[in-house]
Amino acid sequence: MSLPYESLLLGVLLITMVLAGTLLPRLLLSSAMVYLGVGYALGPGVLGVVAPDPFRHADALEWVAEVALLVSLFSVGLKMGCVSLRDRRWVLPLRLSLISMTLTVGFIAAVGHWLLDLSLGAAVLLGGILAPTDPVLAAGVQTENGPLPDRLYFSLSGEGGLNDGTASPFVMLGLGLLGWRELGAGQWRWWLVDVLWSMGGGLLIGAVLGSLIGGFVVHLRTRHQQAVGLDEFLSLGLVAIAYRTAQLCLASGFLAVLAAGLALRRVQERPREGTTSLGLEPSIGHTYGELSTHSHHASEAMSHAVLGFNEQLEKLAELAIVLLVGAMLPYAAPWASLWCLVPVLFILLRPLSVWLGCLGEPMDKCQRAMISWFGIRGIGSVFYLMFAIGHGVAGQLARQLLTLTLLTVAASIVAHGISVRPLMRWYARQGQR
Repeated sequence: MSLPYESLLLGVLLITMVLAGTLLPRLLLSSAMVYLGVGYALGPGVLGVVAPDPFRHADALEWVAEVALLVSLFSVGLKMGCVSLRDRRWVLPLRLSLISMTLTVGFIAAVGHWLLDLSLGAAVLLGGILAPTDPVLAAGVQTENGPLPDRLYFSLSGEGGLNDGTASPFVMLGLGLLGWRELGAGQWRWWLVDVLWSMGGGLLIGAVLGSLIGGFVVHLRTRHQQAVGLDEFLSLGLVAIAYRTAQLCLASGFLAVLAAGLALRRVQERPREGTTSLGLEPSIGHTYGELSTHSHHASEAMSHAVLGFNEQLEKLAELAIVLLVGAMLPYAAPWASLWCLVPVLFILLRPLSVWLGCLGEPMDKCQRAMISWFGIRGIGSVFYLMFAIGHGVAGQLARQLLTLTLLTVAASIVAHGISVRPLMRWYARQGQR
């Protein structure tokens, strides 16, 4: 099929999703499930319109997943920035993204080594690929009605944002054990660079850049009425600067982008003497130009404009990645023992890692059950899979990792997509009681 017909087909899909947006919830379908089915139909398994061979086009697929992940992480940072860093709600996503994710990597590695007959390095690499959860596909797990997000949504979004960066050391460890990355004597390089500096440095770099750039823009707008508008350029520019600066410093670019979004959302207003606030609802009756240059509201106006733009990019990122996952499914090569991984991961390993990682954390049974189930896999797993293939993994191991990852992500999209709305209604009823 030629490019004009492909473009026409994509346009029809987008318009159809707009028109069917209210119908999908009644059918217990998520948009990601539709994208997955359309992607499979367009792929070599059915129509053959697109053929994203993950071995021939690993670099391009890695780049697409990388961009989608950056957009997702920046949006998560902007959304979570409304909660003070001193708020105790941060404890749960931190424990999930550090303790529970580390346990998940270990559990998956054990299953991969003992049940799937993978080498230790390959099993650790598989754990690093499958452990991170997805904040974009978890967007339906939300109940917030007020200005601050519900604890369930905040925890899952925070976990998905943080563990995309904290999974990187385990991917590097797996590659090192396979001989494709230098770990240093006694793994000193891995501990110092890939673990401690990567995470700490990434968060520090992103926070500094987000605060400095955001504060400078607010200063220009409120004191000089300059740099007004083009918030889309501000969003993309800050993401690019934070990501590449962190990478040049051997730190985690993903955590840097997340921290940059958090810092941008938390840029303080700088009221000028002799001026007064426009009230609690300044957007009513005032234009963007008035708000963006008002010293009491400029930072909030900037954050909301950037967030609105990124939320639209997030939807496009979801569309692109899930379509590609569906189109790549025919390249998977199933084998008999494969099928034990998905149910074991969703039903046993995820709940066990959440329970152990959150011991002592005050949390009711409903919240614990929801968090245990909604460990949704998505963009992060696709990126790390393509990263591994692009950095030396080949042959039979590459095909095994590809099959395990794609089928896990596809199963997650279907299982969690079908269950999210019934479970959220149940969760809401439990909360009312």
